[in-house]
Amino acid sequence: FSISGKEKFVLTTTDRREINADLTDGKTLHLLHSVDQELAVATQERIEYLPHYHTIVQSGQYEYYASEGRNALPYAFAELIDNALSATSKNPGVRSIDIRLLFDDTQGGSAVVVMDNGRGMTAKELNNWAVYRLSKFNRDYAMSSGVYVRPSPVPRSLNSDISYFGVGGKQAVFYIGQSVRIISKPLGSPDVHEFVMSKEDFQKKEKNKEEIYSGVILNRKPADDSHVNTDEERFLHSLVREEEGKDSFTAVVITAVQPEHITYLKQDFNSWTRELAHIYHYYVHGIHGNDMRSTRSEDSTSNIDIHICLVDRSPRIPRLLNLREIDKDMQTLYINSSVAEFEFKASRGPDARVEGVIRYHPFLYDRETYPEDPYALTPENDDDDCFVLQAEGRGKRPIFECFWNGRLIPYSSVDEFEWCARPKKVFTVPLECYNRISGVLFTNDSFQVSTNKLTFMDLELQLRDKETIFTRVLNGQEQRVKINREFAVWLKDCHEHYDKQVKFLGFQGTTTRTDVPTKRLQSPWAKFKAIKWDGKTYKSGQNVKSLKTQPILFGSIVQFLLYGDHEGDIYATGGHVQIALEPKELYNEVRTIPISKIDRQATAASIKKNIEDELAKLPDQLRITWPEGNPWPEKAVRPAGTPMGPIQVEILNKKGEAMSRLPVANVNARKLSIDLKVMWHSPKGDVQTNSHIGIHSPKWEYWFKVMENLNKLGKYTMRLQTILSETSANEWAGKKLPHYELHFSIKESSAATFALPAVPCPVQLGVPFSLPVEFKDEFGHSTQPPSDIKPKLECSSLELSYERTTSSETTLTLQDLRARGKVKNHQEKVSVTKIHVGTFATGVTSFYTLGPPHLLVVSPECEVSIENGTPVGFQVEVQDEFQNITTHSKLIVRCQVTQSPSPLPAPTKLLCSCVHITVYFYAQNQKAVSCVERTLRVLPSTRVFQVEVYRQEEDSNDVMVLQNMERIDWTAGDTLGSLRFRLYDEGGRLVPLTPKLANNIKVNWTAEVRVAELVNGLLPSVSVTTTAQSEHFYQVAFRDQHTVETSFFIVYKDCVCVCVIDVEVVDQYGNKTDTLSADSLKEISVTANNLDTSTLKVEWQNSSGSVLVHGVRFSAGSPGPRELCFKYQEFEEFARVKVMPGAPVKIILLDAPEMPIHVFNGRGLNTPFLLQLCDEWENPVPDQRVVIAIKTRSPQLKVSAKPRGYFSVLNAVSFVFSEYVCVIPGPIVKLNVMADPNNPVNLNVEYDTEAMLMAGDVFPVFKVTVVSEEGGPVRSISPADLSMLLWQGSASGSRPPPEVSRSLRNCTTSCVLNIDKEIPERVGKYMVQFVLVVGKSRCLWSSQIALNVVPNKPVKLVPDTVPPTPVVSNSSTQANRTLLEKLCLNIMDKYNNPAGLRFSGQVVVKVLSVEGEDTKDLPRFQNKTKTLTYSLTNGQSTITNLALMENSPGEDGAEYQLQFCPVIQGPAPYLAPFTLLFRFYNDAESQKVVAAMSKKRDQLSRSIEMYKDILETNKQLISELKSRQYSKKSAVEDLIAQKKAELERIQNQPRRKCTMPDPFKGSPDVLGKIAHLAQVEDDDVAKVISWHLLGDMDCVVTETTAAARKIYDETQGRQQVMPLETVFWRPNNRPLPHIRNEGNLFHPVGNPVFVRDLLIFPEHAESCNMVFASLLGDTILVDDLDSANHYRKGVQCPTLLTRHGERIRSNGKFGGLQNKAPSIEKLRGQVFGAPLPKEYQTTCKQIKLLQQLSVAIQKTWERQKDYDSHMQYMKSPEMKEKQQELRQQEVELRDIEQKLSEWVRVSLYFFCLFVYIFVTPLGLWAVCEMKVCALSVLHMLSLETNCRSE
Repeated sequence: FSISGKEKFVLTTTDRREINADLTDGKTLHLLHSVDQELAVATQERIEYLPHYHTIVQSGQYEYYASEGRNALPYAFAELIDNALSATSKNPGVRSIDIRLLFDDTQGGSAVVVMDNGRGMTAKELNNWAVYRLSKFNRDYAMSSGVYVRPSPVPRSLNSDISYFGVGGKQAVFYIGQSVRIISKPLGSPDVHEFVMSKEDFQKKEKNKEEIYSGVILNRKPADDSHVNTDEERFLHSLVREEEGKDSFTAVVITAVQPEHITYLKQDFNSWTRELAHIYHYYVHGIHGNDMRSTRSEDSTSNIDIHICLVDRSPRIPRLLNLREIDKDMQTLYINSSVAEFEFKASRGPDARVEGVIRYHPFLYDRETYPEDPYALTPENDDDDCFVLQAEGRGKRPIFECFWNGRLIPYSSVDEFEWCARPKKVFTVPLECYNRISGVLFTNDSFQVSTNKLTFMDLELQLRDKETIFTRVLNGQEQRVKINREFAVWLKDCHEHYDKQVKFLGFQGTTTRTDVPTKRLQSPWAKFKAIKWDGKTYKSGQNVKSLKTQPILFGSIVQFLLYGDHEGDIYATGGHVQIALEPKELYNEVRTIPISKIDRQATAASIKKNIEDELAKLPDQLRITWPEGNPWPEKAVRPAGTPMGPIQVEILNKKGEAMSRLPVANVNARKLSIDLKVMWHSPKGDVQTNSHIGIHSPKWEYWFKVMENLNKLGKYTMRLQTILSETSANEWAGKKLPHYELHFSIKESSAATFALPAVPCPVQLGVPFSLPVEFKDEFGHSTQPPSDIKPKLECSSLELSYERTTSSETTLTLQDLRARGKVKNHQEKVSVTKIHVGTFATGVTSFYTLGPPHLLVVSPECEVSIENGTPVGFQVEVQDEFQNITTHSKLIVRCQVTQSPSPLPAPTKLLCSCVHITVYFYAQNQKAVSCVERTLRVLPSTRVFQVEVYRQEEDSNDVMVLQNMERIDWTAGDTLGSLRFRLYDEGGRLVPLTPKLANNIKVNWTAEVRVAELVNGLLPSVSVTTTAQSEHFYQVAFRDQHTVETSFFIVYKDCVCVCVIDVEVVDQYGNKTDTLSADSLKEISVTANNLDTSTLKVEWQNSSGSVLVHGVRFSAGSPGPRELCFKYQEFEEFARVKVMPGAPVKIILLDAPEMPIHVFNGRGLNTPFLLQLCDEWENPVPDQRVVIAIKTRSPQLKVSAKPRGYFSVLNAVSFVFSEYVCVIPGPIVKLNVMADPNNPVNLNVEYDTEAMLMAGDVFPVFKVTVVSEEGGPVRSISPADLSMLLWQGSASGSRPPPEVSRSLRNCTTSCVLNIDKEIPERVGKYMVQFVLVVGKSRCLWSSQIALNVVPNKPVKLVPDTVPPTPVVSNSSTQANRTLLEKLCLNIMDKYNNPAGLRFSGQVVVKVLSVEGEDTKDLPRFQNKTKTLTYSLTNGQSTITNLALMENSPGEDGAEYQLQFCPVIQGPAPYLAPFTLLFRFYNDAESQKVVAAMSKKRDQLSRSIEMYKDILETNKQLISELKSRQYSKKSAVEDLIAQKKAELERIQNQPRRKCTMPDPFKGSPDVLGKIAHLAQVEDDDVAKVISWHLLGDMDCVVTETTAAARKIYDETQGRQQVMPLETVFWRPNNRPLPHIRNEGNLFHPVGNPVFVRDLLIFPEHAESCNMVFASLLGDTILVDDLDSANHYRKGVQCPTLLTRHGERIRSNGKFGGLQNKAPSIEKLRGQVFGAPLPKEYQTTCKQIKLLQQLSVAIQKTWERQKDYDSHMQYMKSPEMKEKQQELRQQEVELRDIEQKLSEWVRVSLYFFCLFVYIFVTPLGLWAVCEMKVCALSVLHMLSLETNCRSE
């Protein structure tokens, strides 16, 4: 700027503010000498004027609040439905639109979701949606023209083209809520696009000065909910999971819904859904609408389903609705109430088309059928007797509702057109017919609507224009006729055919009326069951009243009659009705009157009252009195012989008046009598015992004398029946005359004698038996025994006694009667017994037998010692209780020589030492006889029990024992010597050999046995035969009383040195010559490779004249054929011999892994060890006589092996030959035993220890970490295996108490246990313990956690125990004025736990009325105070001696309440006061009576509540248990086993595996070798990728550099390592090179794909992605070489691989062996493995689900068991008794409450009587007047009868 260093200047903004701080980009600045310098020239400043974001977020507020007083929320929903209809317009099947209202706060914040199954939106279309006011005319389309094309015309313009302006969606979502999330999957795309727009985001961008109108579209795979991480959007998880399997969809998710909208949507659900059904009526129901009177055709039905679901918080049931189910929307009402339609069309220009329909609603039943809005408010009419004329049909409402492109425009309507308006002069139909029409207009989008689609711009003006042409449509064809004339004709026709007055219903045929005087009019008359007239329905049997008849008739309708030949329901005027006069008891007549004579103003109540007044004159009931005061109540029980009567009977009508004649008009008055009958209901039938007829007497009414013959037991019925004296009939006019029944029972009277019905015979000594004694009364009936009687027994020879007596109805039973004593003479078994009961006595003779077995006596009693196999004897006696030797018919005494009463299997096993055996003696099936034990000391037998054969050389200590049946390899023709034998007894002791024993030794290979050698333990040598046999059997036996033997087999083999060769010299013809001699041996030579010449021998054979060569041996080399060269002078001959392996001298480990071998603790090795037995030249020796031994160098190491031709972890191997025993050392294997990271060893529980556990609240979050051996968490634990146990009490060691049941809870994969269960409601100490089920038998327990549950927030003041209702009186005695003697109040929480320890203050006591008001004349406390104050300390206060003052004010008999209000010092929550009701009286006598009844009422109330709680709890438990269903567990277990077998089959299927050893896998921070980290499904792909990465396949990948360095050091740098810490990796989501800007640069061939996308990672997916991204980069795989070269021509690309195995490097080079993959076999196992088939994972999931089902079934069986047990308990006598007690106590409570109410009313009566007599100065006249008044009052109170005498 050419400013010198000394020149001053300033920088300012255009508003002249100096810049002293940092500059802001985009600002225009002035460079001036001073701030106030004038501008030399004009300057320009660039500005941006983007609209504020309120343009979007508040647009809906401005648009929808201007809605003519209506709630605009349905119209906001309509904007979203418009978009959904447009999206689904091309669906071939069902077009589904779901509106979900998610208001369950447990699933996150409130939300509104609108979802459709339309074509979805691409990312570009989603961007277009976000642009405000980007209409469909300005959007980019994928069509060739690039412009919007209007759809073809369709009927009713139902083209679904209603997503129009680009405004409504944004307005609607921000009117409903504060944020919107658009989720869409376009058709044919695998990706889901997601975009979020929210008010909060706009505000944040504005605050951070970011670009407002910008956002991010998230592209993801379907059902991927990893981006949902807020609690407010938890519901999105389930919504996103629904995306799986959908081809296309769009979901609009609106959150932060306005609270007033939530309230409206819940409370007015029916209103706004009805409005939506109105808007989209024709889209939902088709072009003809919802006509419920006719069946829809397939071409007119709609495939659009709009579902609405409102989900509220549990337990509220979600509300589900389909708009098609709504039948109360106005269009449905218009369509279904109309009877005819007039269709027309209006055209204006080439494109503007309007279709119209006018409907006629007839006048029926004296009312208009034009529908009214069912939700509109109508004025109430309280005067039922007032007849109000109904308003004229449509009234002032417009005719036409307007639809635009098939959807309603709610705020626009058209009143009428000129041709359908009401005429002003001439008219052919009544003018009210013009008010009976409604209409609909259907327009296309040529007519403009507002952007919110609430109003048309100028529809009515355009249609009223003169250029608009109207034509009528008839049968789908337009007719060029005069529309006004056609409409007038149609309207007249509707009036004449459909407007009716009376509708006759229920046609019943025709009849002829003979009561009509004109014969021509007697027939035909149609009969009907009902009519509809004047808005009312009259039916047969309905009571009516006549009008303008003499006399006025009351009766019930019989039928309706209409003259003429009619069928079915019909409209008509006139007609008659037949009425049966009521009451029938007085008028037995039917009248016929015109229908017009029915009094329509008469109410059913007035008609019924008139009929009842007439019926009240007839006899109604019998009143029974007992003049002598000995009443028999209903179901009375009286002893036999009790007299009954006398009885006085009165006949009363309904008015309570006594009568003796029938008050029937026009009939001679008939006298009434009473018939008495007494029926005895005997077992054989009813028997009449008494019968009398009572005649009326003016003095005694009807009188019956005493009946004294009731002495038979059973039930009786006394019937008193009113009869006609003349005919004895008990009915009049079809109705039975009054009668009375008394049911009673006659029981037995007191006891008069007794008898013994049965005596048990015979009687066993000591065995208790029962002796019944039956008592009878004077009539011979069995009766109850007298009380307090003690029978006495006397016996001649035995002692008799009994324990107790029991009474059961009529029998006294002597229980536990026993006969005791020692039997001296077993021949006499008869005794005489005498019984005394009170003053009566009787004798009985009985037989007795010996008592049952009671004791076993076994001798000897001391311990018996025997040798095993020796018999032993015992003597046994069976005695009864009194030491008498007894027996029994089925008595069996058993002896068992076992350790328990159950017998041992035979024979007994051999004994090695002395054994003490218990011998049990017991009587079979005699549980009362105790078992007797005796001890046997069994010693091992000294007899020979075992023969052992062994081989031992004389000068050697090595012993080779020949096992029984052992096979020994031995050389044929050789001798097996040095055989010896030993004898052992049963105890394993060596038996000394004697000549006697030696004579018993037998062998089967020779008959010559020397006794002298046998005495020394020597056996004869075995000469092995030279014959070619496979094996031979040899046996050594000891023959005594029993035989003991052992045997072995000898398997023959050839000698080691069998190579013997004869050498001869023959001529040319093969003839032997005499050339060879003994001197020519020096000229013969034998040569061969590795021939051992030290053992070679050449000998001359004189007998044959040939040379014998033997001792051929080779010193080295592998087994197989060898050639020997024999040379004599110039002759040579070759002989081929087969060389076998040498003697075994070593064991080698094949394919030895690198040491040390890493293995997890408790697990096996992945690769087995393969061992080979070799000779000294390491040739494999096929010797089977080998025994493998495994030894460990460290005592802490324990190793187990399962040999299958190979063995594990060896450092020494031994094997045994038949000649000798040799130990051959084996290889040493070094192991590195590591801690198993997946083996759980401990449970670590973390939670907020500072959290206060308040009763009834929710538990805090418990974080349970399963700790492994290495100390880290185990992440492979199934949440279902973790359980939580909770119990109240103290710690119980390491396990919970046995009564604690397991409580399963839900937990996440991170082992965090979220407990939604409430904390126990009772305070105290609780214990929590967690348990993890590992496998089938192992459980891992956490330490027990002590929890202290404290009280919740204090909410109320309550007493320790609720006191009874106080009743006080205004008395001078303080006891009568005392309200409470002592009452302890405590501050409690809502669960009744003491919660006031820190609260102190006062308790204010005051008296209030029952309504809670402080009115005048309230009772006062002592010292004339209205309130009393008591101290409140630590939440507790004691109220003592609370009493009222003497002469306290108050209303007599009134009920008041005591209010105890706590006043806390300092800040405290609100505490509800405690209130107690009490009654106040002016006299002490009333107080006593009412106090007793109040006390009884309180007791009954508490008892009833207790019983109800018990019964309700049982009902809930039954309902819960009954709802559980169960199935067979065995079937599930079988299915699990079947699935596991299938899983094992899949695992065992052959598949490609990587055989490269990986000893480092499983080490801390080690992932493993690259060859094991990935899997490839296709074989060709696996081959080429493995070859491409061949140099890296052996590389070990670690998580940390330290782990990599450790492996590097252990292998001395030989092992490749790659630490992930040093790998630079950036997520690469770039597409293939030929894809640019979401489009293809060219069409590739060969199916190119990134190589990294073909890899499958079984575990550590994220880390493996980093590894292979760095190794493979952007390497691409194509089909073949030609496709690869074609691809490179189109774009620059990285390395290319082909499925045939070729490679083209990034520089374009290909060809040569270095760029061609070998066959997969040549890779030697260094190839990526193949993954398990998909059915493997499916089977694993099925097994897991089946296991959960098995557990659920087991629990269901337990619930079923509980249910059966509980049902049995509910049917027990105890529960039935409780239910009966509950019913009785409820009856008593009602009686007491009624008495309390009556007591108050009687007190009021006597108080009024006192005032009239003593206060009113009117004398006796007042007294008489008062009596009349009191009687009327008492009649009102239903107390007239009881108070008349007073």
